Amino acid sequence: MENAFWSRAREQMLLEPAVANLNTGSFGPLPRIVFDQVTKLRQRLAEEPMDFLVRQAPPLLWEARERLAAYLGGDPYRLAFTVNVTAAINAVAAGLRLATPGEILLSDHEYGAMHWCWERAAVRQGLTLRTFALPILANDPQTIVDATCAAFSDRTRVLFFSHVLSPTGLVLPARALCAEAKRRGIITVIDGAHAPAMVPVELEKTGCDYYGGNCHKWLLAPTGSGFLHFSPGSEERLQPLAVSWGWHYDRGHADERDEFGSTPRLRAYEFEGVRDPCPWLTVPAAIDFQDGIGRERIAARIGELVVYARKRLTGLKGLTPATPAHPELHGAMTAFRLPKNVDGRALWRALWEQYRIEAPVVDRPEGPLLRVSTHFYNTEAEIDRLAEALVALL
Repeated sequence: MENAFWSRAREQMLLEPAVANLNTGSFGPLPRIVFDQVTKLRQRLAEEPMDFLVRQAPPLLWEARERLAAYLGGDPYRLAFTVNVTAAINAVAAGLRLATPGEILLSDHEYGAMHWCWERAAVRQGLTLRTFALPILANDPQTIVDATCAAFSDRTRVLFFSHVLSPTGLVLPARALCAEAKRRGIITVIDGAHAPAMVPVELEKTGCDYYGGNCHKWLLAPTGSGFLHFSPGSEERLQPLAVSWGWHYDRGHADERDEFGSTPRLRAYEFEGVRDPCPWLTVPAAIDFQDGIGRERIAARIGELVVYARKRLTGLKGLTPATPAHPELHGAMTAFRLPKNVDGRALWRALWEQYRIEAPVVDRPEGPLLRVSTHFYNTEAEIDRLAEALVALL
């Protein structure tokens, strides 16, 4: 019965039949109903742009904002849509003005583009960029909290970390880290690229100052749907990256709903001239799709696939897990350390060219990693296919 259920759920996805897509961690494929919705909206935009952008889109935009904020445990009046998490974090890094001398603190496992983002911010403001070593195979969340607290200094102005680490899938104890930073007067910025629909986000309870995220990965919303959420009062520290018609507004009514589907403050961030808002407007359809299956049911299915992948691949041709087994420290991505003599890029190409398997191989200073993403639409047979390919290629 369960296999038949998940087979029917898989049929609702747009998937290339010949491909084993074990890479939702990079991009999520679209459910058919989400694709149909965004296509319908884009047809309206194409047919009558003025009517769509000026009259039809604003109420849909506010609905999408409310739905996403509720899904993430946030406040719609403090949630700005962005094209992706990169845009969200860049808005924060470029907008914050920090006391000097000081430092921006990152873990040593942050996404490369985000490391560069903060590198530029540090150079511009005369700050130091410092990284600290994460215990990536920690036995419990407190080990990570302790390592982070040991890295703090009286010069630390910002703590930036990923809710879910891109290379290994390690889930960091975001709420505890933010609480420790807040006690020391340190601003917290979270890269939530992988978190929405993979792990509980609970924006208001997390306690971070700025949280950016993607909807095009595990939530399975269209490419071009991301967000930035501000804590109360923290929005006053920033300015939008682009200045357009949202720039001047009445500060006395900055956080009141307006005619554009936002608030004057949020519109200053979102309105960068003409853009296609359809990915943002389709977020409710993505939420409804997964709610129709059942969030807890999806989480349980992902858990089954994670366990299967871990058992099937551990020890195979020397592979060892690089993601903790502790239930609070892993989500839907499991990384495996490859033998150090493996050419990671060549393996990645061979998996695709010879076996049509989509799974990234991540180069790390300590050696290459194979990252396996398992969403509800994946199958044990796809994991077996990956195992058989690795036996042949390694």
